[in-house]
Amino acid sequence: MLMSAFIQQLPALIGVIIGALGSYLVVVRGERVRFRQEQTARWEERRLAVYADYARDLKKSVTLTYRIASHLGNDPHPHPLSPEEAAPLLAEATVARDPSGEALILLGSPEVVERARAWVVTVMEMEEFLRGETRDPAAWQALLDRQRAGREGYYRAVRKDLALPPGHSARWSLPASVNRG
Repeated sequence: MLMSAFIQQLPALIGVIIGALGSYLVVVRGERVRFRQEQTARWEERRLAVYADYARDLKKSVTLTYRIASHLGNDPHPHPLSPEEAAPLLAEATVARDPSGEALILLGSPEVVERARAWVVTVMEMEEFLRGETRDPAAWQALLDRQRAGREGYYRAVRKDLALPPGHSARWSLPASVNRG
């Protein structure tokens, strides 16, 4: 009789065990999914920060080149800066972009890194142009156009990598005397 009562309750006991095991598996799976989603979000936030830091650091160099080019008569930037005054600032900007460039190489997608390389190579050509104290506004404008295209390509790759919507080209219509990019 005791065995008979146990056998009668066995299906209910098996159901409870299966239900508890199923609940446990669902909770564990849910926690794994949540962990992966949080980890992905953290890496995306970190990559976004690295991408933004690199752009900010490179843009410091770009702005300095505008100012030097203005001193040489190549650019209409309203705050000219002589090559002598700019030299330590350019050195500082170059040193500052190295760590952000390394972080970019470490965390960036191959496409973003390649676009960053193309952009920085153009900026380095701008710097070289100015080290020679070249006075050629047309050649300077060609370098500016390449730099702007490089920056646009970089931002386009960043947006694609982070699945962000398309952004602004940053080509604003300004009077020619203040046209920056």
